[in-house]
Amino acid sequence: MRFPPRHSARLLLATLLVAGCQSTGVTAPVASTGVPATQAAAQGATQAPLTPAVAQPAVPFPQWLAALRTEAMSQGIRAQTFDRAFQRVQLSDRVVELDSSQPEFTRQVWQYLDSAVNEKRVQAGREKMQEHAALLNRITRRTGVPAEILTAFWGVESDFGKSTGNFSVIDALTTLAYEGRRASYFRSELLAALRILDSGDIAPERMTGSWAGAMGQTQFMPTVFLKNAVDEDGDSHRDIWNSMPDVLASTAKFVLANGWKPGEPWGQEVRLPGGFPYDQAELTIVKPVSEWRRMGVVPAGGAELTGDAPAAIIVLAGHQGPAFLVRENFRAIMRYNPSTSYALAVALLADRMAGRPGVLGSWPRQEQALSKDERIDLQQRLAALGLEPGSADGIVGANTRNAVRRFQGSIGEIPDGFATKGLLERLRQRS
Repeated sequence: MRFPPRHSARLLLATLLVAGCQSTGVTAPVASTGVPATQAAAQGATQAPLTPAVAQPAVPFPQWLAALRTEAMSQGIRAQTFDRAFQRVQLSDRVVELDSSQPEFTRQVWQYLDSAVNEKRVQAGREKMQEHAALLNRITRRTGVPAEILTAFWGVESDFGKSTGNFSVIDALTTLAYEGRRASYFRSELLAALRILDSGDIAPERMTGSWAGAMGQTQFMPTVFLKNAVDEDGDSHRDIWNSMPDVLASTAKFVLANGWKPGEPWGQEVRLPGGFPYDQAELTIVKPVSEWRRMGVVPAGGAELTGDAPAAIIVLAGHQGPAFLVRENFRAIMRYNPSTSYALAVALLADRMAGRPGVLGSWPRQEQALSKDERIDLQQRLAALGLEPGSADGIVGANTRNAVRRFQGSIGEIPDGFATKGLLERLRQRS
């Protein structure tokens, strides 16, 4: 720790209180905001987070913390709550390390699904659904969010409570607000965490979570907690750490707030006809189910698509892998964590726990994931051919997939937009 851990906690607190009395009430300068952190530890198998260098804090920690205290008081947080929360605060080198050097994700989607939706987790989920059947049924009747969806979020987020994180949330958020890459965002989350403590829902020493401040058995950020946490068990505490009624009811409220439509499916696996226009296989391209049906899309298990709600087609492994028709509830899952791999894991785990089949199609398991350097090389080479892949940032988004499709079409391949090592080699041969 860079400042107080080498001093006694009592001396630190006294120093901060004196600094607080001298504060002008102007908050310390903070870094610009970035994209908010997601709830889940799980990340999309093909996503590679950017890792810009961490800027050095502009002011000494005691001065920064004194300004935070003034801001907290102005928001109605009691002085005794603040002082107790920061009595033993420690800046964490490990949190800074994890924030600034997040590992590159090089797993393919099927490898991620293998770990998130395996037989052991499916069986454990079924046992949890049976154990909490009365509670889940009550919440489902009230909210319309299916029991298997709630249990799937619980399973993917923390392996049914086994992996909730052991970082002090106050330490982690203080570190990230003071010297992280997204200081403004985490400052807001830190103030939200203080409001949770001020409400008496949890004691500071029991407020633990991930290195990014995600808390409890379904990993809520503090601002999400304030909007959605529920005291389902009626003990006057919203306890998403230890009370299963509070955990599941809070999760249901959040999922509902994210746009879940009761009574509707998330989607289904489908088979695409020969000659299917793969440039239409994007989340941004939504058509009525009747239009997909007219184009020859059928359920993977046979029969015919039903309904006429808006839906999109996604293929996460090109024409060699399975395809999915996804509806509005799939997007509701993605609002919990904006990754198609994550949302598919939750959806498929829910299906399996409810007795529905898993993925029927086969994944192209021979294909190895591209490293970040290889993805950048791919984008640079596509750009050199005038195929407009967007920025060479190592993130394979819609622009890069469309550029890959254009290249595939130019060499007589099925233009499915799936970036592979073989495709990169063919690009290199063009140079």
